[in-house]
Amino acid sequence: MHERGQQQGRTPFARNVLRRGVLLSCLVIPSCLAGGASAAWARDYRDPPRQDWSFRGPLGHFDMASVQRGYTVYAQVCSACHGMKSLTYGDLAGLGLKEADVNAIAGAHHVPAGVDGSGHPATRPANTDDHLLSPYPDAHAAAAANHGVAPPDQSRLAVVHPGGVDRIDAFLTGYGQTPPPGMTVAPGLFYNPYAANGQTAMPPPLHDGGVTYPDGTPATVAQQARDVTTFLAWVASPHLTERHRVGVGAVVFLLILLILSICLKRRTWSNVH
Repeated sequence: MHERGQQQGRTPFARNVLRRGVLLSCLVIPSCLAGGASAAWARDYRDPPRQDWSFRGPLGHFDMASVQRGYTVYAQVCSACHGMKSLTYGDLAGLGLKEADVNAIAGAHHVPAGVDGSGHPATRPANTDDHLLSPYPDAHAAAAANHGVAPPDQSRLAVVHPGGVDRIDAFLTGYGQTPPPGMTVAPGLFYNPYAANGQTAMPPPLHDGGVTYPDGTPATVAQQARDVTTFLAWVASPHLTERHRVGVGAVVFLLILLILSICLKRRTWSNVH
């Protein structure tokens, strides 16, 4: 419906973000696991290697260029199965996007709008106050389309998922490895050491060149995984940088106050014998 006119009205960033990939699946961490995996594997999953992230530590901050690229991956890949009900389209302005970009991204999606005059479900273009909902109408439909398991909402995935951001990144890049001796991967499943029981029903969601980054960064699997993981961390803690700044300011203030208190004490008691 007037698609050509809408495309012309969008900025380059918005057009790149809105172009969906043709990948077969989305970012499903161990929720899309096959049932009945071998009980011989006592360990649920391999511990992911610890990585350096810019947002870790008391002075941590988000690499906003990586966060923007991560949203591109989410929009073109993960959003085909996952929603982010705690995030509104207006919140995307926190990525540093222009108002025109945010409005274009929101307007390209449709959300439920009750029923029409005939009693049929109606939709309307989303606005900046609407949330990034699941692409499925309900949990039953989501489960039916994903091997019996509804894809989880990704709003808080980075902070509630076992292993956190390290495991998310390791899972996304963990495909293609050889199963350990004695392990049989069931038909239709994929071996991934960072999935529960080492097997998942989800095909590899990321592929080299599977998305196009507006800033020209090569979209390797490793780059996409790191960027979308950074984006998920930002979604879960969007005010982390501000909190760290406030914390550092409070510590500096207390140190100055301590030094002044010590100086005042010495001056007050200097003439006391």
